[in-house]
Amino acid sequence: MELKLKQVDVFTDRPFLGNPVAVVFGGEALDTAAMLRIANWTNLSETTFLLPSKAADYKLRIFTPRLELPFAGHPTIGSAYAAIESGFAKPVDGKLQQECRAGIVDLKVEAGGRIFLKSPEAKIADVRGKLPFAKKLLRVDVGPVWIVGEAESAEALAALKPDQAAIAQFTTDLEATGVTVFAESKDGESKIHVRTFAPLFGIPEDPVCGSCNISVAAYLKATNQVDRFGYHYTARQGMQMGRDGRVYVRIDIDGIRIGGDAVTCVEGTLRT
Repeated sequence: MELKLKQVDVFTDRPFLGNPVAVVFGGEALDTAAMLRIANWTNLSETTFLLPSKAADYKLRIFTPRLELPFAGHPTIGSAYAAIESGFAKPVDGKLQQECRAGIVDLKVEAGGRIFLKSPEAKIADVRGKLPFAKKLLRVDVGPVWIVGEAESAEALAALKPDQAAIAQFTTDLEATGVTVFAESKDGESKIHVRTFAPLFGIPEDPVCGSCNISVAAYLKATNQVDRFGYHYTARQGMQMGRDGRVYVRIDIDGIRIGGDAVTCVEGTLRT
């Protein structure tokens, strides 16, 4: 079987500075085990499979190297970009709908091609436990579950070299996907810097994470800190990994949205 494949860099308009996602077109004949093998082989934080849908413009299945996710931000935006670029799906009045395990996700393609998604509603809980490098932890569930906290400063965040085994155990105990830490930015280009660690799921550090930035926005809302950064702001992530992703965050009355640019870096054929 031959399937079309794109590798799309997300949260950047310049190749190799964002977070790549492998997008496989079709694959209806593949079972879950085969999809997981492909995701493990691509060795990216996420691999997606674009499939037909009766409920939306397309159906998306999202895999890390180890398991399937109900929802994820950068794979959603990257896959939408790939679907539009290839003609697999066509926006109507700039709107698309994606079916995934978390339900129907609404997307909007704005002038210039930047894609925004509306997040599933966040479920927030307090955390029993502490991390030495982050304060006021909350457990934020948006499909993936992130333990979110704030670092002392952007400099402290940049210098952070966490114990991956300790994070894996911490997230196991809290039934979470990983840990997301943010800090106020003074760089003049963004309001927030973000770093994300999910070693339990084969991702020591995620270059630029959509669901994590959603979770940071939900954290700010839950802790009454939205005015500190603004209802619309830009977050930067990935600098410690040689990347420089930009996530555009909107905390609106009807929910949280994130958006970003994307660019295709690789196109080819996947043989299964």
